Amino acid sequence: MKSVGGAILGAALASVALAQQQQPGNPPQFTDQPQMSSVNPIVAEGDKWFLRRQEGRVGLKASVGPINQAIALYDKATADPHYVEARWKLMRALYFKGAYTGQDDDSRKAIFEKAKRVGEDAIAILESSLEERGIKGLIEYGPELLAGNLKDRSDAAPTYYWVAATVGQWALSVGAIEAARKGAADKIRDCGLTVIGIDPQFEEGGGYRIVGRLNDQAPWIPFVTGWVSREDALKYLRLANQVSKRNFANRLFLAEALHKGDAKEQAEAVTILEALVADAPSPQRLVEELTMQDLGRQDLEAWKKAS
Repeated sequence: MKSVGGAILGAALASVALAQQQQPGNPPQFTDQPQMSSVNPIVAEGDKWFLRRQEGRVGLKASVGPINQAIALYDKATADPHYVEARWKLMRALYFKGAYTGQDDDSRKAIFEKAKRVGEDAIAILESSLEERGIKGLIEYGPELLAGNLKDRSDAAPTYYWVAATVGQWALSVGAIEAARKGAADKIRDCGLTVIGIDPQFEEGGGYRIVGRLNDQAPWIPFVTGWVSREDALKYLRLANQVSKRNFANRLFLAEALHKGDAKEQAEAVTILEALVADAPSPQRLVEELTMQDLGRQDLEAWKKAS
């Protein structure tokens, strides 16, 4: 099945894009190691189950067993009304379940609607901490200034990243045009830019990947997404590849954007995907990276038939 989003409008909107097809094939890549020390034992146990998410997979389909355990534990930890880490990790786990466990359309929609609510809660917690310092958050300050005031919080980059990714998948479940009209594309863009401002290295160029993929896939709607541009799509996707040339989503998304261009760009796209499908996926990210390779093979076959 092919989505246009990991990451994000698909991963990957896509991880981590607004796409024209509702398929879970473009999630952003995942970091296998915890990104901060989990002193909460419930979250620490959830981390252990998340790291076991590859267990029981059949082909490209992951088992729901390990990820359901992680979700239940992270969900329990969100009983603390100020605990942001539990919330971004819950979003990450919900993303994996919705993208990789073969859910039907209604189930996927419910999963990402829940993730979207969790993300709104997490951002509200972060931005309330800024308001205590007289900073009004994203709406008033914009992503660049917001990011500058969040650099001291290790939970900020993952929160905005997973909000972007899960809102992207939610958008695919309700339809790209409707979601864009409801402000999903703007939210994903602003969250991606915030991630870049906080830590451009996060999730192997995840902020760049989100913004680039969004510009490549989001529908252009006057007065709604008039900022969408191919120039920005290539700019940010190349920046993501500069951060990590190995990242499978970085390569796939850049290739798909390039192939919409001239003959030289199309040739570059083919070269990128030929290398991607020949690469060895990481055992720790096996489902995610096998999915990216499968999408790359589908692209190469389609491009060959069309030439």
